[in-house]
Amino acid sequence: MNQANTTSKPQVTLDNYLDNHYINRSNWLRAAVLGANDGIISVSSIAIGVAAASSTRDPVALATVAGLVAGALSMAAGEYVSVSSQTDIEKADIKREAQELKDMPEAEERILAQIYEKRGLQPETAKQVAKEMMEFDLLGSHVRDELGINEISQANPIQAALASGASFTLGAILPLLVTLLAPVESMEFSLYGFSIVFLALMGGLAAKTGGSPIFKAIIRITIWGTLAMGLTALVGSLFGVNV
Repeated sequence: MNQANTTSKPQVTLDNYLDNHYINRSNWLRAAVLGANDGIISVSSIAIGVAAASSTRDPVALATVAGLVAGALSMAAGEYVSVSSQTDIEKADIKREAQELKDMPEAEERILAQIYEKRGLQPETAKQVAKEMMEFDLLGSHVRDELGINEISQANPIQAALASGASFTLGAILPLLVTLLAPVESMEFSLYGFSIVFLALMGGLAAKTGGSPIFKAIIRITIWGTLAMGLTALVGSLFGVNV
């Protein structure tokens, strides 16, 4: 009797399927990448601008430290306020949707069915799916499919603020070390060179973590970093003073 190949294959479940995707990392990764890149670019730009108008190390180091502290606090506060505002809007919309489901459930069911129709279901199938979804999860079905709010898109204000502030600090420490260790005579070039390397590494790491093209991320951040630091150096050199 022939025996079928009984080699077992890993069972695919929703949890391990989602583990192979990266969208669930998007909120904290966005805040971390934004903070780190901003820390490198903004603090390096400040240091380059001051170095272009200075012949000593102390003003450059002082400006770099000030930029690091102010930038980290600003990033954390800004991210917290931004995400909190988004969360407040989402909560208000969910509350409004819950009230509409109480006041006009039939109309809300028709709206849900129309959404499924636009996604490709036949009208009768869409109506049946809408009915079953509302029986299974009345509010959740409308929050996800009508409002477009889900667990992945929702961000935590504290998490976003800490990720942004901490990553800014880590990014800003890199140009700070350059200002403390690089020769004063070639400070601008050292800051630019090391900052571009830092940005490329950060861009590549972020792309790998998020599963996106690495080379594209490196080119993008390198171009914008060069523009920011070049324009700031130009502003510093236009002062034409030595401090």
